[in-house]
Amino acid sequence: MATNRTFTMIKPEAVANGDSGNIINMIIEAGFKVKAMKLTTLSKERAGEFYEVHNERPFYGELVDYMSGGPVVAMILEKENAMADFRALIGSTDPADAADGTIRKAYAKSKAENAVHGSDSDENAELEGKFHFSSAEIVG
Repeated sequence: MATNRTFTMIKPEAVANGDSGNIINMIIEAGFKVKAMKLTTLSKERAGEFYEVHNERPFYGELVDYMSGGPVVAMILEKENAMADFRALIGSTDPADAADGTIRKAYAKSKAENAVHGSDSDENAELEGKFHFSSAEIVG
């Protein structure tokens, strides 16, 4: 069952490059409401917990190092059909394959440094949102 909320993180390289404001503007202009947002830095342990689903994959260690390498902007977003619409807005993981007008086409450096994380299911969006935010931190 589709929900009206999803989770995203602006990744360390996009934050370091000063792209956060432009990415947030793209999100809002696409009709999403920000229900929770914070600038945070993940420790290696917390990044490892967040990406636990990938712990058997060869890129897991690099992913944990990368995601704990600088501040991220974590957000819970709301919009009808939120997860699917957000996946369309961020574009393909590889910016070379991303459509014009998508966040990754505009701001990703590579397949690995792809500017934003977007939940891949409604269930994961709920889990990922709870990982970063308490219910008291979420507006509405």
